[in-house]
Parts: sequence; structure tokens; C-alpha cells
Amino acid sequence: MPHNAENSKLESISPMTSTDISLDDDLAKVRRRMIREAAQAIDIIKSAIDSLWELDESTAKMISKIEKEIDKEEVRIEQECYRILALKNPFAADFRLITFILRVNTDIERVADHASSIRKIIARIEEPAPKWPESLREMGERIPVMCEQLLRAVVNTDAELARSVVKQDRAIDTLDGHAFEEIRELIKQDPQNASNYLLIFRVARELERVGDLLGNIAEGIIYLVTGNIVRHTPRKKKPDASRS
Repeated sequence: MPHNAENSKLESISPMTSTDISLDDDLAKVRRRMIREAAQAIDIIKSAIDSLWELDESTAKMISKIEKEIDKEEVRIEQECYRILALKNPFAADFRLITFILRVNTDIERVADHASSIRKIIARIEEPAPKWPESLREMGERIPVMCEQLLRAVVNTDAELARSVVKQDRAIDTLDGHAFEEIRELIKQDPQNASNYLLIFRVARELERVGDLLGNIAEGIIYLVTGNIVRHTPRKKKPDASRS
């Protein structure tokens, strides 16, 4: 092959190869930032739950500080994703990753918001610590486990683990309904502490929303791995034993 023709061929290949490498590098960096952001949000939601049972306000400043950092990082990650979309023109799996990061980035910021909201509710609950509904206790035990599983699913892009998180979100929804019934009974038994119990109900609602967000992120992982959108997928009905 003539030398000039060979150079011409290399020139036509090199820009595309360079762009691919650059895109891969950009995607890897923004993905790592998203994972760090998720780890921070999980840390503060766990801290908020731990602080709840003893009405401990010692972590309030830390939670507030990290929540504000996450707010700023959410904007920066979003801007970086739009930059990649505009300049690198990703497609197929790369485009799917960008859309996943954009969606998850928003949900992570909202998880941090709920941690901050729980912190504020703790400051308003009057001591001594009230009787905690059993269903709320269970929500407080399940959410941190979901958080850890979800973080592993994000890091490892594990669709099966993500499906487990989606199922657990449904259990949190059920517990939220039980918490409402328990709190209603507690108010009947102890009407003088009604204001405390209404605040406790707000905590249950915050945890239920956190569960929803964790489920949303898990659904995003399933989409990232499989390309299937599982939102609003009807649950399988159990067979009717009376018809067998």
C-alpha cells in the first residue's frame, strides 16, 4: 500500500478511536461520581434512622452538611451528562448508561432530602421518646439493608439483586399502611401525645418515600442491564385455590 494511502487510512480511523476512548473515560468518571453520591446519601439516611430511636440530634449538622454537598453534586453530575450527550453523541448501551445516571442522580438527591427531613422531625418530637410503632421499627430495619443491597447492585450492575430491592420496596409500602393503623390506635390510647404521633407518622411517610426511590433506582439497574422497563408492570396474581 502506498505510504500516503496508509496515512490517509490511519487518519480516518484515529479520530473515531480517540472519541471512543474519550467517551468511555467520561462515562467511567461520571459513573464513579454517581456511586460516591449514592454512598453519601445512604450514609445520611442510615444516620437519620439511627438517630431517630433515641431522638439524638448530634448528627444533625453532619446530615445537613452532606445533604447540601449532594445538592451541589447532583447539579454538577447532570451538567456533565448533558455535556457528554451534546459533544460525544453516545448511542446504544452508552446512551442507556447516560439516561440511567441522569435519572438515578435525581433520585439520590431526593433520598438525601428525606434524610434531612427526618432530621428536622427528630428535632420536633418531644421527649421522653414515645412508643414506636412496631411497623415503623421494621421499616427502620429494612431500609438500611435495602440501601446496602442497592449500592452493591449499582456498583456491580446486578439485575437480580436489583429485583430483590424492588420486591422489598413493596414490603415497605405494606408496612407504611400498618404504621398508619398502629399510630391511629396509639393516639386513641394516649391522646395527650397526639402531636408526637403525628410527627412519627410523618417519619413513616418519609421512609416509605425512601423505599420508593430505592425501588426506582433498582428498576433503573434492571433497565440498564436488560433494556426492559419494569415500571408499572402488574404483579402476578396468585392462583385461586378455590378453582383448583
